[in-house]
Amino acid sequence: TGYVGLVTGACLSDFGLSVTCVDIDAEKIALLKRGEIPIYEPGLKEIVEKNQKAGRLFFEVKGEKSISEADVVFLAVGTPPKDDGSAEMKYVFSAVETFSRNHKSYQVLVTKSTVPVGTGKKIEDYLMKNHSKGTFAVASNPEFLREGCAVSDFMNPDRIVIGCDDPKGLKVLLDLYEPMRKANAPILVTDRTSAELIKYASNAFLSVKISFINEMARLAEKCGADISKIAEGMGMDKRIGRAFLLPGPGYGGSCFPKDTKAILSTAKEYGCRLKIIESAVVANEEQVDYSVEKILKNIDEKKEEKAIALLGLAFKGGTDDVRESPSLKIAQKLLDKGFKVKAYDPEASANALKEIESLQICNSAKECAEDSDALVIATEWNEFKTLDLGEIKKVMKSPIIVDLRNLLDPNHAIELGFKYDCIGRRIQV
Repeated sequence: TGYVGLVTGACLSDFGLSVTCVDIDAEKIALLKRGEIPIYEPGLKEIVEKNQKAGRLFFEVKGEKSISEADVVFLAVGTPPKDDGSAEMKYVFSAVETFSRNHKSYQVLVTKSTVPVGTGKKIEDYLMKNHSKGTFAVASNPEFLREGCAVSDFMNPDRIVIGCDDPKGLKVLLDLYEPMRKANAPILVTDRTSAELIKYASNAFLSVKISFINEMARLAEKCGADISKIAEGMGMDKRIGRAFLLPGPGYGGSCFPKDTKAILSTAKEYGCRLKIIESAVVANEEQVDYSVEKILKNIDEKKEEKAIALLGLAFKGGTDDVRESPSLKIAQKLLDKGFKVKAYDPEASANALKEIESLQICNSAKECAEDSDALVIATEWNEFKTLDLGEIKKVMKSPIIVDLRNLLDPNHAIELGFKYDCIGRRIQV
């Protein structure tokens, strides 16, 4: 019942299917049964509440009976990175073991989690030790949900990828997604291995695109060009597209950092070096250091006590997820240099405090800016686009803004008396 499992279960139940979401976390299940959503995801609470009341969506701890009676069982557990970058698969195979113990009649076991290439084969081999061939199928149906708009992404997908080498299992999954096919959702049917690699390849490509535009922003800054116009001009080319051409402090979250390292690990196993993805990972790590350097060069380092107001803690706007958040990495580096870091985020403050206890959490952007030596915008929340800069300036020690998301109008900030810096644009003061 994490981001993927809860959204998938709730949305499938909205198509009239009976869905049971199972989790070993009893506290989380208790919350969901009370109608409380443990994650911030717009629209999710409403769809969960609707389908609970309709008697289609259920939540259980362990859920042996529900597993044994299901036609389709989705695996949506975490695959966090290990120290060497490879995916930790113990949670996946723990879930497979639970499925095996409760498996009875014909069922389709589907990996929804992002898993390394070949995982489906390993799961199939494991199940064959205890169950007869033809009593189950193992399929790959990767998710392509963006945090912050996951419900919309599920209901209006760019594509549904189904990788299944078993004809009977494939028919079950096509029947499952029939309501979405009727709504013109594109469905790609392929072999299981290709489906597994499609997910990794997609996330790796988007990561490369983000690192590319961040590097172009650095060059634009040096030569006096405007990265916003460069991105706009690039995006007009249909072969390139406009998406993921927004420069910033680097990518984060539960997918891109993990999946780029995992695909590099998989490639290494097969004796194949992926130099472009390697470079994207390095460039992303350097982008955090570049952001910190930008902050430092704009403030008076002679001051003994320096306070930074950090707007945004989530890895992107629209979510409370702080996993691999560039904002938190920047905060930690500033704290290590002796800065006081005050922070405000509309949704992610509680999660951020679990990661960095020394953050001073504020309840508003204005409170955060009070007595600060610089205001840093690190996450692209919509409310940060419309800050009352006049009021913000009144409470700051030094009127300095470092806009790592290029949200503000530079001319407006400068007219109000701010020293303003951003990503990929040489500002004329």
